[in-house]
Amino acid sequence: MMVVEEPIGVTETVRIPEQRDEQLLGAAVRYAEERHWDVFPGTWLQVQEGKERCSCGDAGCASPGAHPTRPDWAGRSTGSGVAARRMWSAQPGASVLLPTGRTFDALDVPVSAGCLALARMERMNLPLGPVTCTPDRRMLFFVLPGAAAKVDDLVGKLGWSTAAIDLLGRGEGHYVVAPPTRIGGRGAVQWARRPTPANRWLPDAEEIISPLAYACGREAADARLRLS
Repeated sequence: MMVVEEPIGVTETVRIPEQRDEQLLGAAVRYAEERHWDVFPGTWLQVQEGKERCSCGDAGCASPGAHPTRPDWAGRSTGSGVAARRMWSAQPGASVLLPTGRTFDALDVPVSAGCLALARMERMNLPLGPVTCTPDRRMLFFVLPGAAAKVDDLVGKLGWSTAAIDLLGRGEGHYVVAPPTRIGGRGAVQWARRPTPANRWLPDAEEIISPLAYACGREAADARLRLS
């Protein structure tokens, strides 16, 4: 499938080929076996009356084919490749979801700010983990667990509030949608920076929060100017 390679140089929408079920199963197994990430299957897309709809049955689903199927999703996650293969073999079209707060947290920012921050961090040779880009125009930077609990304080020390600059922390009790999961007709989640042996060791939030917050603050200020 088509991916966004590092570094991101454009923010244009890329046409995503139709998702193949075997890609989902293979990705889930690789995440569990190679990265030791917990995975769990979510909802899937199904065709009803000629239209793709979420398996949850809600015609207005906010995240079609890409959310948990039940409230106890956290207890269903597994770090076993064998178990992951069994789960996705039972429902090959299920989305691949990764619980946060275990082996990693995620810093969630608008894609425009994320691209700016990513380019700056690469120039600064800062340590970086994997980064996803969603069709909802968000970027998620994988960092060490515990980031979500301290992100408000870290951003506050830099002179901003997380709400004002749209910088979110995802930790315990949350999850991220993993590539190559497709979110309805919007497109697929992609890797902006793929998981590799070089980024197996994740950065702490403190190591990348400054350029992220700066980029988010700049984008928020520009947005306010456009509305004034």
